[in-house]
Amino acid sequence: MTVNSPWGNEADGAGENPLPEMSGRLYRVAMSNAEGGPSDRIWLRLPSSSRDLLCRELSPTDLQSLLLDVARERAEAVTPARLAQRWQANRFVRPAGTDPRRLTALEATLWKLLPDEFDGLELSPVAPLGTCMALGAAHQNRVVSTMRSSEVVSDATNVLALEAAARRRAGAPVVHLAACHRQLRAQQFDAGAPSHFKLFTLVSSARDRGAARTEADLLIAHLRYWRDVLATVLTDAASQITYNVFDNPALTERLADTVLPAVTGEPGSAPALVADHARTRARGYYTEGALLITVGTAELGDGGFTDWTAQLLADRKERCLISCLSTEGLLAFSE
Repeated sequence: MTVNSPWGNEADGAGENPLPEMSGRLYRVAMSNAEGGPSDRIWLRLPSSSRDLLCRELSPTDLQSLLLDVARERAEAVTPARLAQRWQANRFVRPAGTDPRRLTALEATLWKLLPDEFDGLELSPVAPLGTCMALGAAHQNRVVSTMRSSEVVSDATNVLALEAAARRRAGAPVVHLAACHRQLRAQQFDAGAPSHFKLFTLVSSARDRGAARTEADLLIAHLRYWRDVLATVLTDAASQITYNVFDNPALTERLADTVLPAVTGEPGSAPALVADHARTRARGYYTEGALLITVGTAELGDGGFTDWTAQLLADRKERCLISCLSTEGLLAFSE
């Protein structure tokens, strides 16, 4: 989660780079263990064996049956008056403040601009339980978990990475996926920031060919698309895409001799592509490099290389690039 907006891919806190020397799985475990909660006092009220029984001993099916019984009994006690109160008070269920007609029209433009090499997906509202915690740096408390071994999608790039890995395992040489999906996140944001929002997301995966050639190809596909989007939608706004590399000399060379010549337009053309060599933000969450999409000082999206498909396929040669943009944020600047 980015520091200045709720719609980045980075896990909340990752932007502050609290663990700059860690990467991959160690980074995610440290981020997860750093966050506690008020549940300790509740566990103390239960028999000492309860935690092992609920967390480890019961099968997923038995635990689901137990939790569904709890939910049913609590639902039976809900009155219409209490339901009306919850509708007003629960930040997770309140409608978005965006006009859906205008938002849908904007998103239609983004789909029209999407190159044919990308397959568009209409995602389910839920993903397997642990999707964000297993791949990204998100603590499970920041995800809305269900009682049926699933969780509400809080980062569509994680879900697209699952599908990309499945397609790569099935033999696809290169996978490019896109989705436009409403994410729901449980952590508290700044005052006025919504708990759910739409992101247009891209995930690409392919096997390393050496000399950062695969990374260059994936970057070209993403950067070309986001430049087309910003140039088409934000004709009067000062947008830019910043990029940086984390300790990968080969990727630095490919940016100079392959990526930038392929995606940079005429001098002065918008949006600008700007190097940010001093960036350390999200190092560890992103592996080889990162992107940031901004309009003025406002952040609309971000992205970078991850090890997600490498983990899912148990193959360190797998390369994965993710990126996203807030369609509601884009709409606000397109007016």
